[in-house]
Amino acid sequence: MKLTVVGCSPAWPNPGGAQSGYLVEGEGRLLLDCGPGVLARLREREPWPRVDAIAITHFHLDHWGDLVPWAFGAMFGAGQGSPPPELWLPPGGLETLASFGESFGVDSMFDGVFRPREYEDGVPFVAAGFDVTPVRLVHFGLATFGLRVSDGRRTLAYSGDSAPTPALAELARGADLFLCEATLDQPDPTAADGERGHLTADEAVAAFRASGAGRLVVIHRPDELPLDEGVERAHDGLELTL
Repeated sequence: MKLTVVGCSPAWPNPGGAQSGYLVEGEGRLLLDCGPGVLARLREREPWPRVDAIAITHFHLDHWGDLVPWAFGAMFGAGQGSPPPELWLPPGGLETLASFGESFGVDSMFDGVFRPREYEDGVPFVAAGFDVTPVRLVHFGLATFGLRVSDGRRTLAYSGDSAPTPALAELARGADLFLCEATLDQPDPTAADGERGHLTADEAVAAFRASGAGRLVVIHRPDELPLDEGVERAHDGLELTL
């Protein structure tokens, strides 16, 4: 299993950075999230991205926004004639995606260039030859999921975005690699309903230690925030083989 960090910026891009996108390669090619800047980075590798499936963790723009130029490029640009990848969405995602197409004035714009479907919390599905298990996390009031990806030999856990929750340790339980967000310097103020949205670096490390995962790589971290010595930070273009 090979991982390429296409982009790992938080909701505001790091200088020259792309937002969330993680390419997992094995029997097939699976893209975890597709934020702004990810499509351009993938096109630096080949004229049009060849991926078998895309899985979206949640509908904040920095995790799905490049599905829009992807759709237009597949309809009118260099992606014409490319096989449509599966597009795995959180529960309710088909309706959400359809509403975006209506807002953009192109009804069903995503249906012709992707093969959209929804996953369910805790129910494994197969995408690009990988076994993928979604785990519901806590991210403000939005339906948000971490993704556990396995090829039967190695396992990658990807947090997407999450506040502190015991579900993070379950997501990464015994995984070979834990990609865990650490957006914050200090815990963010709770919302009116008591829900937070992100982790500090200390909280990411605590979730990693509780999980028993083999390796932690911190993602979604602003460049301006330091990390303690010994805590590994992702960068765009990082390639890891599990």
